[in-house]
Amino acid sequence: MVKVRIENETKEEKFKRIAEARVNKLLEQFAILRNCSNTQVYSYSEPQINKIFKALEEELRITKVAFQYNKKARKGIKL
Repeated sequence: MVKVRIENETKEEKFKRIAEARVNKLLEQFAILRNCSNTQVYSYSEPQINKIFKALEEELRITKVAFQYNKKARKGIKL
């Protein structure tokens, strides 16, 4: 993996660059996972599917909470 460093890049620019790449990578992986739904090629049970989506939903929930928590934590206080 090549780490790209852009001179004078702001934190927001860095976030946009990295988050966009990571989200696009996740979307590609979801498309690949979606291929497993083809019942002409694969066989699976409802409990297996439920286990997969429970794990995905939990990880998404944890990630969302991390963003919400960090947003609140950055506000600070005024005295």
